Amino acid sequence: MSITLTKAPFRGDQVGNLLRPNSIHVARKEFQEGKITAEQLREVETTEIKRIVDKQIEVGLEAVTDGEFRRRFWHTDFLEHLNGIDGYVPEVGYIFHGNEETEKYNVRNTGKVSFSPDHPFIKDFIEFKEIVADRAVAKQTIPSPNQLFNEGIINEEIYPDIEDYAKDVIQAYRDALKAFYDAGARYIQFDDVYFAGLTSPDIPFNDGKYSREYLIDLALRVVNGVLEGKPEDLIVTTHLCRGNYRSNWAFEGSYELVAPTLFAKEKVDGFFLEFDDERSGGFEPLKYIPKGGPRVVLGVFTSKHGELEDKETIKARIQEATKYVPLDQICLSTQCGFASTHHGNKLTEEEQWRKLKSIVDLSKEIWG
Repeated sequence: MSITLTKAPFRGDQVGNLLRPNSIHVARKEFQEGKITAEQLREVETTEIKRIVDKQIEVGLEAVTDGEFRRRFWHTDFLEHLNGIDGYVPEVGYIFHGNEETEKYNVRNTGKVSFSPDHPFIKDFIEFKEIVADRAVAKQTIPSPNQLFNEGIINEEIYPDIEDYAKDVIQAYRDALKAFYDAGARYIQFDDVYFAGLTSPDIPFNDGKYSREYLIDLALRVVNGVLEGKPEDLIVTTHLCRGNYRSNWAFEGSYELVAPTLFAKEKVDGFFLEFDDERSGGFEPLKYIPKGGPRVVLGVFTSKHGELEDKETIKARIQEATKYVPLDQICLSTQCGFASTHHGNKLTEEEQWRKLKSIVDLSKEIWG
């Protein structure tokens, strides 16, 4: 008998961001040069969002996104519109594998943190949901509240006590979830590179002011604090990523260091987990996920290149994962999106759609 899911995350799901078409690159450049207005740029984005919503439905996805087409970066565009958080251009970007430096942009704490009722993502979601209508589930992706705890963001003159900062971040995100819910959102994904970074032995957290163990516990408390009292019909998942910039990555490390805390205790409905290569380690940490608890979306397809995965290899990996988590808790996706920043990964749009269709088709073959 086949096992099906009637709510998110779905058997064949996706992380969310998609390759920007050339029309958006051109329009954004023209807007920066003052050749077109913000309204004209938005019209181009809306046209392309309509196209890719249709395409996602065509390949069989039950949850569709706006591709993050109105954003430059997966995280800063959302965070800089919170009260008390501003975007700025630092002296250097983030350094990825092979010493590749990202485009310079970041956020920092400039005042007391709270959610702004005028946050543009709410308007964007309302318009996006109207485009989707009742044809699929409109999925909203936002950076995890934990992204606000990255080194260099917190202003200790404003928040000398990190616990006070955490309280305000929790309340800001509670208010954000309510605003999205009131706008009709029922499926929200937290993208959490910070928590994934806590897994990496290469990042020397214990050399700083707070120990890795304290920060792991704090990160758990922040997300669970946000989720406290959320509506039952609001699905919230966590996506862990080790960096995704122009097909490159930032760090490596298995889930072993965070699994006993994160997998066992985070009160989300599912985990989107990076497993497309050896950087993420093996499946053994999945043993900490409670049976019958959160769904485990195995990111065993990669978004970093266009070569299509071998179906039998993927099936074998799923079988391996079932040693630690039941098959009826497992779903499939890529390890990350295809364009976490406007630059995009190094593959074609055709290859992107082929990957997503393969995920949907294989999920139907395995689960019915």
